Amino acid sequence: MNIKILSRNPNLYSTKRLVEAAQKRKHNVEVIDHLKCDLVIEKRKPSIVYKGELLGDTDAIIPRIGASVTFYGTAVVRQFEMMGAFTTVDSEALVRSRDKLRSLQVLSRAKIGLPKTVFTNYSRETESVIQQVGGTPLVIKLLEGTQGLGVVLAETKNAAKSVIEAFNGLKARVIVQEFIKEAKGADIRAFVVDGHVVGAMKRQGKEGEFRSNLHQGGSAEVIELTDEEEIAAVKAAKAMRLGVAGVDMLQSSRGPLILEVNSSPGLEGIERATGKDIAKTIIRFIEKHV
Repeated sequence: MNIKILSRNPNLYSTKRLVEAAQKRKHNVEVIDHLKCDLVIEKRKPSIVYKGELLGDTDAIIPRIGASVTFYGTAVVRQFEMMGAFTTVDSEALVRSRDKLRSLQVLSRAKIGLPKTVFTNYSRETESVIQQVGGTPLVIKLLEGTQGLGVVLAETKNAAKSVIEAFNGLKARVIVQEFIKEAKGADIRAFVVDGHVVGAMKRQGKEGEFRSNLHQGGSAEVIELTDEEEIAAVKAAKAMRLGVAGVDMLQSSRGPLILEVNSSPGLEGIERATGKDIAKTIIRFIEKHV
């Protein structure tokens, strides 16, 4: 099988592991920088030119598209789809997952537990917004933020008003969410492949830090999900129509609350925490569907 991994850096842990897993299972695999792909769009034979040469037949692709290049990366995925290639992440699902607001609306429609969230059109009624999520402390997130960047914990009403008004003044789109105190600065990342949880870890923020992202210095350990948490993770990935997904959730007194569904989840943290070969699972997912 001819597999292409869309990644800008072949030396990244996730990219290298996927290459290794594909080669072990005797597939032809190539890492393609999606930003260097030229898309040829015509009636009968859409094609892709990469570094001046026409790309040959491709059976499947594994998109590893960074948030900053979602627009062009998605266009490349869509082109491969038009050419008949199977993709582990559908182009429409990729677009949907990168829009935090749209994602929350999709999850809400699927009746999945979420932290209470408010989004406004730069409203000046900041006190009302604060009340709607249950008062302070509360969390303010930039819609375009990734890996814990652009996330602020406001512990007092004055701090919350100041931050919201500052973002509004900059015309930066934000969502305001309730703070789940009982989560104690930890969240769960469940890795879902083809409708099954294949690994899960609990990420704990470093002392004094409410963000649990590993990029922010958090730590991770393997965790056994409850039935309720596993069902929520699978349901969230299904609602977002993602074949491969990292589902982030909080443990709360009212059950698991989904924070985000990531369409390009990294493999390093989950493989090291669980000791599982997640890359191999993704390759087997491709084999099943191609």
